[in-house]
Amino acid sequence: MQFDLLLKGGRLIDPGSGLDARRDLAIASGRIAAIDSDIPFERAARVIDATGSIVAPGLIDLHSHVYWGGTSLGVDADRLAAKSGTTTFIDAGSAGAGNFLGFRRHVIERSKVRILAYLNISFAGIFGFSQTVSVGECSDLRLCEPRETVAAAREHADVVVGVKVRSGRHAGGSSGIAPVDLALEAADQAGLPLMAHIDEPPPGRSEVLPRLRKGDILTHCFRPFPNAPIFASGAVRPDMRLARERGVIFDIGHGMGSFDFAVAKAMLSEGLAPDVISSDVHLYCVDGPAFDILVCMSKLLALGMPLVEVLRAATQRPAEAIARPELGTLKVGAVGDIAVLRLRPGSFTFVDAVGASLIAEQRLVSDGIVIGGTWWPNEAANDLGDTERFEAHAHETHVDVVARHFGHRLD
Repeated sequence: MQFDLLLKGGRLIDPGSGLDARRDLAIASGRIAAIDSDIPFERAARVIDATGSIVAPGLIDLHSHVYWGGTSLGVDADRLAAKSGTTTFIDAGSAGAGNFLGFRRHVIERSKVRILAYLNISFAGIFGFSQTVSVGECSDLRLCEPRETVAAAREHADVVVGVKVRSGRHAGGSSGIAPVDLALEAADQAGLPLMAHIDEPPPGRSEVLPRLRKGDILTHCFRPFPNAPIFASGAVRPDMRLARERGVIFDIGHGMGSFDFAVAKAMLSEGLAPDVISSDVHLYCVDGPAFDILVCMSKLLALGMPLVEVLRAATQRPAEAIARPELGTLKVGAVGDIAVLRLRPGSFTFVDAVGASLIAEQRLVSDGIVIGGTWWPNEAANDLGDTERFEAHAHETHVDVVARHFGHRLD
């Protein structure tokens, strides 16, 4: 058999199958066609030398915001894909039933990289998010209409993987727990999992957690005080343990304000590692402190989470969470989505969402990705950037931030 692409000499790590060995991997017709210790060069139309690299399933960022141009917080998934090793971005509720068609037509269908989505319980999605404007989409319960959410989820069932709700003082104002209950009802009717965001109370974590079912996702699971999962003493709160035992999925969702090194250390020390590592990347954290999923993974690696488990939390586990078993794996016959990564030694300073620092001796970087069998190199593989940045930009307008990230004029 002749192959389209051959990745040769890499360390293949596939957490789902338990494979961790030096192997060659070949792709034909957009799917993984062969894995062997030595596949001859001449059997492939193109060969990528992966010597010294980690060949892993394409990373799946379970929590991102990529409805760029259509919402104020969206970033361009195609710009981040090769740099971050990500082959699948899951948008976490940027769009609701009222604007999901625009997201699909203008972003999802035009993107090179795969984009799937959680549908926001708010009809308008996330519409008022910037440093100078903060209007929570769940602050007006007239927007939280379950019938519209269910209808849109069914209409776009091929790309919608769940329902999203943002609860808390910032996202819901005085609405309390009501948006969560409405979103749960919609998710149940649509037969989908719920991703629940918590920010500052009300509602408190203790109101949200007992409502979540097996397979639902608590995002921002390592967020700082208030609504942190630990007591001031560092002990893990009992409701977090009960939720884990019940099968609630813990997702990092780093973002602008939702990941605390001290909380993460306490949770890891108690055996409560995250199920999923995601970036919650958006326009107001893409320049720090989250940057992208690889930086977030590197932080967990620096905190003592083993490499294979870090990779599992960005491949196998998110694929399971969205019920897409064809993703997040290197099995023969699976979709040919691959991340080619390196562990770069050095001294790297990372920051969390409250400005605390952590010095690491290594970090993960991307050489490039394979999407559907096509090689997409990271042209900036040697430009590691500055992970010490903590960009608040409190006095910048939205136009300022857009211009800084995208440029003043988009080609």
